This record gives sequence, structure tokens and C-alpha cells, in this order.
Amino acid sequence: MEIFYFTLIGAALYLSSDWILDRIETKRGSRFANRSVIFFVIILSLSMVVFAGMRALTESPMVN
Repeated sequence: MEIFYFTLIGAALYLSSDWILDRIETKRGSRFANRSVIFFVIILSLSMVVFAGMRALTESPMVN
């Protein structure tokens, strides 16, 4: 079941990163020369936040 969640989140991250990059380029008025690098930075940032949040939600609290 865990692989399903990772796949679903990965697809959502990809689509949202593409949407964010499209919005930035629309406001700018032209495409970036290094579009793939900017896409990578966006998806990396989003994935770090999402997976850190998932880890915080799924870790059990420490019991002394």
C-alpha cells in the first residue's frame, strides 16, 4: 500500500510542479531557457516539504 501512496504523491508533485512552472512562465511572458532545471528545483522543493510532512504525521511519538 505504501508504494501506491508514493506513486500517487509523485504524480501529484509532478502535475503541481508543471502547473507552477507554467504560471511563472505565463506571468513572465516567455519560456525559460533552462526550463528543466527550474522544474527540478520546484519539484525538489515540494517533495522535501511533502515527505517531511508525511514523516512527521506517520512517526509514532517516543515513549519513555
